[in-house]
Amino acid sequence: MKIRTITTGISLESPTDSARIQQAAQFNTQAQQELETQGYEVQTTRISTQSFEQYLPGYTLFEILDNLQKLEEICQALNLDFFNIGHAKTPELISVIPAILKRTEKIFCSSTIGNLQDGINFESLQASAQTIHRISTETVNGFGNFRFCAAANCPPGIPFFPASYHQGESAFSIGLECADLLTEAFSKSRTLIEAETNLTEIYAEHLIKLEATASKLAQEFQISYQGIDASLAPSLDKTNSIAYAYEKLGLGKFGHSGTLAISALITRVIKKIPVKLCGYSGLMLPVCEDFGLAKRASEGTYNLTDLLLYSSVCGCGLDTVPLPGNISVEQIEAILLDVASLAIKLDKPLSARLFPIPGKQAGEMTEFNSPYLVECKIFNPQPSRNPSR
Repeated sequence: MKIRTITTGISLESPTDSARIQQAAQFNTQAQQELETQGYEVQTTRISTQSFEQYLPGYTLFEILDNLQKLEEICQALNLDFFNIGHAKTPELISVIPAILKRTEKIFCSSTIGNLQDGINFESLQASAQTIHRISTETVNGFGNFRFCAAANCPPGIPFFPASYHQGESAFSIGLECADLLTEAFSKSRTLIEAETNLTEIYAEHLIKLEATASKLAQEFQISYQGIDASLAPSLDKTNSIAYAYEKLGLGKFGHSGTLAISALITRVIKKIPVKLCGYSGLMLPVCEDFGLAKRASEGTYNLTDLLLYSSVCGCGLDTVPLPGNISVEQIEAILLDVASLAIKLDKPLSARLFPIPGKQAGEMTEFNSPYLVECKIFNPQPSRNPSR
């Protein structure tokens, strides 16, 4: 098991509050060193803030961009690669996001399109669809959408980007990368019952140990510990694909019948581990961050609708999903409506990180050339269904 991220949340008084940012960066470094002495590989450390509208109140577009470029300079000076400025709630602020991402490299952010208390925010959802579309045309190869998502019913304290945001006093959380645990558990399982038992034992062993170290860090540095996002996040390692781990149970390829049942099993295990959980704490199925998921998508064993179905029992929603460059704003809106409706109906955090690829059609291969993503055939946003005969 690897640690994908140690994420420290802070509340800024201004975007140039470098002292507080530096303090968080120092804690992240010390926490990483401590965890590495315990034998963990820590891939990234990250900082997340409250919604940027709170430290840029009433600013004009020019003033927002000017201040966030100063924040970007602070990130560069401190060698920070992952900095999240929280979420935007209003259509006016959401519409600024393409310009922010175009002018920065380290900054991530999200929009809020609904929650359980207030329902779907249709105006913000529409603005988010427009923003996804604009980012795809206004950043190089549309890659700015890697740093943006539309989120529904997402709480503060999620360690994973871009949905992460913070509230209150400084605190930290931990996000995992643990597809190898799934592979280990399912490789020695002959039935679903055995799979659930084996995964529970393996997961509990690792997470209880990790929580002991996290609690020690919290006490030593006098910082609040928000918990572990125990989501089963994948890696780019071909041998530890989530999709291939599913297939070790003998129910066919990922996407075939049985995929939903296995997804539900994994989430049941995660929810009953006796540690402090935070964030999504479900199953992540980011299409372009897992070799097997990308391969099965390219083979057509599952589609966009299937991913939404799996999100009903697990998951964080639709993540790193490649879409054709000519997708309309209305089609993106419809996808976001489904995500938000599911999140609110089931009272669970879901988000959508969608990648319209400029100049590419459904069925063509992506060309990300990115260390963070694997190539995949582009999804058809409206897959055809064969009529019954």
